[in-house]
Amino acid sequence: MRRPGGWWRVKSTPEKVETYTRWSFHFFGAIEILALGVTAYGRTGVGLATALCLLVTAHAAVCMLVSARALDWTRGRRPQPVRQMWALVVVSAVVSTTAVVIAERGPSGEVETAAGSVYGGVLCYAAGVITLGVRGWRRRVAVVGAFAVGAGLLTFPLEMPLLASVVLAGLVMVTGGFLAATSIFSLWLLNAVYALDDAKETRVRLAVAEERLRFGRDLHDVMGRNLAVIALKSELAVQLSRRGRPEAVEQMIEVQRIAQESQREVRDVVRGYREAALEVELAGARGVLSAAGIVSEVTGETAGLPAEVQSALGWVVREATTNVLRHGDAKKVAVTVRMSEGRVVLTVENDGVAETTGDGLPGGTGGTGGSGLSGLRERLSAVDGTLEAGPVGRGVFRLTAEVPLPAAAAGAALGVAS
Repeated sequence: MRRPGGWWRVKSTPEKVETYTRWSFHFFGAIEILALGVTAYGRTGVGLATALCLLVTAHAAVCMLVSARALDWTRGRRPQPVRQMWALVVVSAVVSTTAVVIAERGPSGEVETAAGSVYGGVLCYAAGVITLGVRGWRRRVAVVGAFAVGAGLLTFPLEMPLLASVVLAGLVMVTGGFLAATSIFSLWLLNAVYALDDAKETRVRLAVAEERLRFGRDLHDVMGRNLAVIALKSELAVQLSRRGRPEAVEQMIEVQRIAQESQREVRDVVRGYREAALEVELAGARGVLSAAGIVSEVTGETAGLPAEVQSALGWVVREATTNVLRHGDAKKVAVTVRMSEGRVVLTVENDGVAETTGDGLPGGTGGTGGSGLSGLRERLSAVDGTLEAGPVGRGVFRLTAEVPLPAAAAGAALGVAS
């Protein structure tokens, strides 16, 4: 059973920002209802106040719909909400015209004030919302300007002075422009967060591609020359064999030697690719986490540890760092290496756990085969090590690897640490 608030914790950072932005637009609609509709009950009778409140509520609902569809359009999930925007224009015109009629024919005094607030308010909100569905600052300025001009023209049936009409149009222009600027900035911020997240994923993919290229270059350097020599000597052995020359045997022996040497060199390349030095992995983890804006704290000594122990623990650091970057939302990561009673203990702790999945790592391992807890346990089992992982507090995940040290290595490591 998912814990309360789990729906929020499983979201990525861009998804959280999008949810916040979406509900901020909905909150603007709620403010419109409270500021324009509910306040009418304190200014006029119940009948007229209810009519005004219903009109404002309908207008706010259409604004919420348009803002949601415009947000999806901005993220490329829906087509541009042209029909919905025109519907908002029509609803705004109907509500504002009705407010003008109420102000003109209704009782004087507070009714005019309430209707006037509804009249100007719906136009301001509509101007701010419709700009979400268009691109380009000229079009957005044109939208806000059109609502301001419309607000001034609709005042003529009220026989308002020209100066008052100009002031009202200017008020709609300024207020609608402010709401439009606020909404557009929110969309810009959301797109920037998604762009940063895409850049982070691209950086990870480039790192993987660079490592593959390095491996390919090493393999080519090792095998290219040897295969060329094997081909030449094999061809020479064939020619010598056809002529019945005994040197063909020597050439084939040389081919066999080169082939065996190639096998050894390929194993060395693969071994270097698969092994992970603990000190190198710690330095790499510190650099990658810092580049991702995560505070990293690495403590402890690694000198004097056997090569096989460093390789196993290096893989633990590599896998833990990868999962923090891909699946968590950590702000701080602490890595500790310490000696305890003939054992080396590596602890990786982060504060960005979103959800613990079946393999025990936050958000999943994101891989198969040698990745995840099963792969790490296999590597540690080769040096009689153990691995424990799990949440230790609210949003905190800890991974602990312990590896026993041989007596000589333990004494050397303790001597270095002291």
